[in-house]
Amino acid sequence: MGNKPVNAIWSVTQDNTVFEALELMAEKNIGAVLVLEDNELIGIFSERDYARKVILQGRASKDTLIRDVMTARVITVETDAKIEECMQIMSDKHIRHLPVNRDGRLVGIISINDIVSAIIHEQKEHINTLESYISGSPYS
Repeated sequence: MGNKPVNAIWSVTQDNTVFEALELMAEKNIGAVLVLEDNELIGIFSERDYARKVILQGRASKDTLIRDVMTARVITVETDAKIEECMQIMSDKHIRHLPVNRDGRLVGIISINDIVSAIIHEQKEHINTLESYISGSPYS
């Protein structure tokens, strides 16, 4: 993933309520939390899960456990994955959050916003390089 640091890991357990997860997400201004059990990734809970599995099904967030609404099949990448690979995975799988592992161990999570920011940064570097090349050209 180049020089892009992965985000901190904010997590809940499968026994937390949806309400508790939402409180954490609001406090940290994030769109998803990882679900960990004994420091192992067992799921992810996102705003999309909340909308589709809680609100639309008429459940109460204070009475619903994360285990009942989390996404258990979590797609992850290793730290050596390229930004383009991550973007392709997110696009193909219609996901906005991608947990990151180093040697099979969870080290963070990246969001679609992180991907967009990284691409913008790369493009700015390309533009600066081209501008430097053009301004240093004997034809200018």
